[in-house]
Amino acid sequence: MSADLYEKRLLALARDEEHVGRLTSLQATATVDNPLCGDVVTIDLAIEAGRISKIGTVVRGCILCAASAAALSGQAVGLDATELRAAAASLQAMLADEVAAPEGDWRDLAVFTPVAGHKSRHRCVTLPFEAACKALENAGD
Repeated sequence: MSADLYEKRLLALARDEEHVGRLTSLQATATVDNPLCGDVVTIDLAIEAGRISKIGTVVRGCILCAASAAALSGQAVGLDATELRAAAASLQAMLADEVAAPEGDWRDLAVFTPVAGHKSRHRCVTLPFEAACKALENAGD
């Protein structure tokens, strides 16, 4: 694995613990795993008026997965299901080298640009977004 995959900003994101842990009051939760590498992500969501009001994350996985969960949780509050799905789709397109890294609120996702060249690691990055989207589906959007 190349060193550019683990640059300083990515490592800092992986250490961000602002939204780490389970929520005590939640309306939606989902756990997803990546059997290829063993990553497991649980996302808890509190939802008010159709928008995410709080997020809790539990990641048992690699640095890429932890950093992705931190990037997601840093921007998820205030989003509705459509906006969250759009962010997940943008991340997947970026990893597939179909679009440039996002700017604005989602600029932290640019740190995953080097992962595009490592297809076997794409799911490590997308797993937290997959869990969050699944949690919203479990809540009935």
